[in-house]
Amino acid sequence: QVQLVESGGGLVQPGGSLRLSCAASGSIFGIDGMGWYRQAPGNQRELVAYIISGGSTNYADSVKGRFSISRDNAKSTVYLQMNSLKPEDTAVYYCNMVIRYTNYWGQGTQVTVSS
Repeated sequence: QVQLVESGGGLVQPGGSLRLSCAASGSIFGIDGMGWYRQAPGNQRELVAYIISGGSTNYADSVKGRFSISRDNAKSTVYLQMNSLKPEDTAVYYCNMVIRYTNYWGQGTQVTVSS
């Protein structure tokens, strides 16, 4: 059984920074892809950033240049460094990992950007 545990969300002022972490535990035998999605009230869940096993990354246009995704394979952990945060970044952020062709999701962590 694989579990993903997220941390690092919270309230931040516009222009501020947050770092999200997501650690996988359980029966882990090779993580293919790791990513972050977000869902704001009334909106569909959308991709924020993704990183595959080879290190290639993909970002939503709205976060390019402000967010950075990275992974620590030894710790089965993915990070999302979020800088220059805007009110429109407010959402619940979900961690996603693809392990042996199976999708796993974290429970979500709230990020609120407000003055």
